[in-house]
Amino acid sequence: MGDKHVNDREEAVPAGPAPQAEPSRYRGSVNRYTLANYAVSTGYTVSNEDTVVFETDTDTIVLDAVTERLERTTGPLARAKAAGRKPTATDRPRRNRWEWDIQYTLRLMLLDALVTLGAGAVAFFARFGQNVTPFNRNYLMLTALLPLAFVASLGVTRAYERRFLFVGTDEYQRVIRAGIGLTATSALVAYAFEIRLARGYMVIALPLATFACLAARFVQRRRLHRRWGQGACLKRVIVVGHELAVLHITRQLRRERYHGLKVVGACLPPGHDGEVKIPVYGSFDDVADAVAAANAHAVIVLSCPELDGHALRRMAWQLERDDIDLIVASSLVDVAGDRTTIRPVDGLPMLHVDHPRLTGGPRVVKEIFDRAGAILLIAVLSPVLLAIALLIKQGSPGPVLFRQVRVGRGGRDFVIYKFRTMYLDAEARLAELRHLNEYDGVLFKMRNDPRVTPIGRWLRRYSLDELPQLFNVVLGSMSLVGPRPPLPEEVAAYPDDARRRLAVKPGMTGLWQVSGRSDLPWEEAVRLDLRYVENWSLSLDLVIMLRTMTAVSRGAGAY
Repeated sequence: MGDKHVNDREEAVPAGPAPQAEPSRYRGSVNRYTLANYAVSTGYTVSNEDTVVFETDTDTIVLDAVTERLERTTGPLARAKAAGRKPTATDRPRRNRWEWDIQYTLRLMLLDALVTLGAGAVAFFARFGQNVTPFNRNYLMLTALLPLAFVASLGVTRAYERRFLFVGTDEYQRVIRAGIGLTATSALVAYAFEIRLARGYMVIALPLATFACLAARFVQRRRLHRRWGQGACLKRVIVVGHELAVLHITRQLRRERYHGLKVVGACLPPGHDGEVKIPVYGSFDDVADAVAAANAHAVIVLSCPELDGHALRRMAWQLERDDIDLIVASSLVDVAGDRTTIRPVDGLPMLHVDHPRLTGGPRVVKEIFDRAGAILLIAVLSPVLLAIALLIKQGSPGPVLFRQVRVGRGGRDFVIYKFRTMYLDAEARLAELRHLNEYDGVLFKMRNDPRVTPIGRWLRRYSLDELPQLFNVVLGSMSLVGPRPPLPEEVAAYPDDARRRLAVKPGMTGLWQVSGRSDLPWEEAVRLDLRYVENWSLSLDLVIMLRTMTAVSRGAGAY
């Protein structure tokens, strides 16, 4: 049996197949993420002759070799069991469960201050040069105070609150609001007190600080998501609901680790007969006991008729004693938080859902942003476009550009432009390769497609073949960010729900590309496109473009 790591410091559990007179013992700081339901959640196995004893400062936990279950032999939970009663949340020793959360927030504050100080320094040197004179000495002091003002502005917009961090676009929206708010406040104060500010300094410092803060937070979040993907800093949750719903949410959270949640157990209705492949701690009346037994940090309540408002309120009262988060999952699918508002009606919270913003002012802003961004990218990347065109010409005979009919907004056909990545006889050879299709949709996808040229394989890996689509964006048939542009035969086979993708312009990149590209099954790609259509915002576009650079640099899922 190989070594297993059971704590954050990667100390191995001594275990082996040989019989032992005394149980092997492990002494050290065994953390809560690796003890509860250890055998189930990590797949740790032991031989019939082996027993492992974990000793911590508060109690002793025995992993029995025969039952493969953890038993606490000392400590408050064991004392409750010895007294003949079920352990409750009050028996569990209180711990600071959010050490990493507090550290993450403090790092964000420090990072925001540092990038703002850097933005102020860049603005100072760009406007005044390297010489400090009596005229610009006040701006040097202003540069030193700018981080304090920006961090305070972020605090006012609640950009450090835990519920807005980690996932979603709310965090970035609040950073943008903080930058705009500080700019407006500076202008009003300067006007009211007749303070003459150098416009060149302010125009550089505040926008640069805002964008630098957005980029720094994006990098921090990506680092946290990588840690979540490795199983660190996860919030342990108990799921309450019916079997099928529990299975669905468990599979989704295991697949999408970036939510930071780890399902460690479930509470099912009485008389259930389903298998959920996770420990079941009882019925809906045993949630508080389940939290104590599993050492959970939160409870997710799924939609089910047995749990009405009164039952949820009683559950919340039980959980608040030990500061356990209560998360109620809505039956709404892929609806962003900024489209929902809770309005009480006679003491009953009513969830109002706004319609997606498919027309009006925000869409005009997106049109301007798309076309201006595409023109700028064409100007910057023109040497790259020319170099790729020369490589394609030298690599194989045929045109540089590949033209194909796709379906755009409202079901209107348009011609999409790409760099040619295949030999000229690619369409003629498709029939003999059709049986090797690795994609479950209408599209033909094959990892080692022999029709792809050597230069084409490299272009596809880094999505450089899609750069000519910038001209589609300038012409107005595509957006920088949007659903994947479908083929006419795809649209002909669409179910009714999938036709919702045609409500907006297709994009060069989108949620489908940053979430796996060609590795995604067709149904998942459609679901991501529908999520984008329903929850579009300019901040979401910015996040997707940032994530696109990461996805393209990895080259995963592109073939």
